Amino acid sequence: MTRLSVNINKIATIRNARGGNNPDVVKVALDCERFGADGITVHPRPDERHIRRQDVYDLKKVLTTEFNIEGYPAPAFMELVCQIKPAQVTLVPDSPDQITSNHGWDTLKNQDFLTDIVSELKRNGIRASVFVDPDPMMVELAAKAGADRVELYTEPYATNYVKFDPETAVKPFVTAARKARECGMGLNAGHDLSLVNLRFLKEQIPWLDEVSIGHALVCDALYLGLEKTISEYKKCII
Repeated sequence: MTRLSVNINKIATIRNARGGNNPDVVKVALDCERFGADGITVHPRPDERHIRRQDVYDLKKVLTTEFNIEGYPAPAFMELVCQIKPAQVTLVPDSPDQITSNHGWDTLKNQDFLTDIVSELKRNGIRASVFVDPDPMMVELAAKAGADRVELYTEPYATNYVKFDPETAVKPFVTAARKARECGMGLNAGHDLSLVNLRFLKEQIPWLDEVSIGHALVCDALYLGLEKTISEYKKCII
C-alpha cells in the first residue's frame, strides 16, 4: 500500500499571513489523520515563513501517524529533528531563501556529507530519506550513503504529464524507481503531485511506499473540503 503523507506547510502559510492561530495547524493535522491521511509532513525553514519550530514540537506531542520532517540538514535543523525523533527525515538540498524545493541532491558531490548526516539520523532511530532527481546514479549513490529511502522529485513528471504525454513523463521515474528497488531502498515521491497525475504514477510504480502532497491537496480542499479531498487522493494510490 502506498501511504499518503499530507504536507501542511500551506496551512501554516495562511495562518502566518494574518497572525494569530487561524487556521490552527495542529487541528488541521489531526483532522487530516482523522480523515484518513497516513502521515503528516512539515518543512520548517530557517525564516519560519510557514511551519515554525514550535509547530514541530506541538505536532510531535499529538500525532498518531507517521511524522515526516523535511529540510536542509544545517546544524539547527539536525538539532531539532534529533530532539523530536520523527519517523522519517527527508533531506533536501534547499538554500534558505528557496521558495520551494526545485531539485534533488547531487549525491556524488555530497556523498561524504550525506553519509555523515544519514549516520546521525540512524543513530537517533530516524528513517533517512534523500530527495533526488530521477537519475539512477543519484539513487544508487544515495544508497551508498546509507539512505533508507529516496524521494523522487516529481515536478518534471507533473509538467511533462500535461505538456507531452503520461508515458513520456513517467519513463525516467520508473527507471529510477527500479534502481531504488535494486538497491534495497524504500521509495517515496513528492512535488506537484495532484489528482490529475497521481493515479498514473502509482499504476506505473506500484511499489511506491509514500507520496507527500501539500500544495495541490490544499488547493483542492478549497473546493472539495478537506475530508473529501483526502479521500480522493487515497483512491488514487490504492
